[in-house]
Amino acid sequence: MIAAAPPSSNRRPPRPSRLLSTAVGMVATASLLLAPVAPAFAQDDDGPQMNLIRDTEIEAILHEDVDPIFIAAGINPKATHLYIINTNDMNAFVAGGQNLFVTTGLIMRTKSPNQLIGVMAHETGHMAGGHLARAEQGEKQMLATYLLTMGLGMLAAVAGAPDAAGALIYSSGQFAYLTGAGFTRVQEASADQAALTYLEKAGESGRGIIDFFNAFRYEEIFDNVRRFRYFDDHPLTDDRIDALRTRAQHLPHWNVIDSPQAIAKHAIMVAKLKAFMNLPQETLNEYPDSDISFPARYARAIAYYRDLQTEKALKLTDELIAEQPTNPYLYELKGQTLFEVGRVAEAEPAHRRSVELKPDAPILRMNLGQAELAEDKPAKTDDAILQIRRSLDVEPDNPFGWLLLAQAYDHKNMPGMARLAAAEQEFALGQASEARTFGMRARALLPKNSPEWRRATDIVLVSNPTPADLRELAQEGAPGSVRR
Repeated sequence: MIAAAPPSSNRRPPRPSRLLSTAVGMVATASLLLAPVAPAFAQDDDGPQMNLIRDTEIEAILHEDVDPIFIAAGINPKATHLYIINTNDMNAFVAGGQNLFVTTGLIMRTKSPNQLIGVMAHETGHMAGGHLARAEQGEKQMLATYLLTMGLGMLAAVAGAPDAAGALIYSSGQFAYLTGAGFTRVQEASADQAALTYLEKAGESGRGIIDFFNAFRYEEIFDNVRRFRYFDDHPLTDDRIDALRTRAQHLPHWNVIDSPQAIAKHAIMVAKLKAFMNLPQETLNEYPDSDISFPARYARAIAYYRDLQTEKALKLTDELIAEQPTNPYLYELKGQTLFEVGRVAEAEPAHRRSVELKPDAPILRMNLGQAELAEDKPAKTDDAILQIRRSLDVEPDNPFGWLLLAQAYDHKNMPGMARLAAAEQEFALGQASEARTFGMRARALLPKNSPEWRRATDIVLVSNPTPADLRELAQEGAPGSVRR
């Protein structure tokens, strides 16, 4: 694509509950926090809080792991959504149909790719078996959630890095999150056997899931405080593990082992998560200078970046780039390191290189657009709009992208487009009232019957318009309005 397409009047707005509302059958909203945030599951008046994190590299590794399992289960990987929850708790679950949630605690505790793939294969068994739809008829649980949408910078923010992405707090909201819903033993056994089938079809061993379960088979004797949430929803028994082993060890791929490439990627993913989630000194202790492996040096570069030892971080990152000059995520790290200490002009080339190396990654484009926008130059703002819009073409429900776009249009003194982008942002967050308000403001500033004006009208019409709004729309003859 050479240029970003303008908002299309043919794009019907998604339901305001698009962000996983089906997980509990309720309208869902989310809060966006671009600043150091509270630890996962912190308590407030709305209940426990959770953080979802975005990272292009980690998401790519997880998809490489689980997409063959989805295909083996007859599920289109492109029709699924994979979410990473920032919490030390170990859990994985499906919600709202084809949404798979994996916690950072689970990823960091798996000893091999095969173990993690095995757990995700089990959850795919629940997904393909329709167990969630049945479980949702029973227990339904709402947890307040913070949605983090930026990528590497958001990993820094969730880990408490100073000044990470600036302070931007939206009105508190919630979207649905359902934790496994207490599957029956029959459903657990069914998901176990389905997992073995999918693993075998994908050419994977069933050994990993058995080893993982064995490592935690005594979880059920712990009290609720010490027990991992995963085993509340997926109770382990000796009979269950024995049934898995009996079948798995007779399957043709039982003795298949992880490839060196898969092991390396898993180690990178774990090291990166630990470097962002743990205190910098903890990371430096776990990955000392004596460890010269790529994951260890990567983790140390992130620890230095988070500890504001900028020159050390840049020196180590440059050394890694010299070894892997086509690795887009190293340039992303370099760009983020420079950006967060105010060296935005230096950050832009690094972010641009990451986009050149992986042009299909929307978060990397958003990073570039944000850096260009921070340079506050007309030509840079124009390209920032291009990059952000191309990112939003892929992920139109990313509220941070719409926020950046609103800022960019405001820089260009285009108030109508800025208000429309703000309406899109609030709509993506599920904030119907705010989306309606900004949509009405955008309509007043945009050329009547233009594609942008029609898009603003669409947002108003699906965001619970007031009778006064409807009368105003009817008087103007807006598409979809009702004359009375």
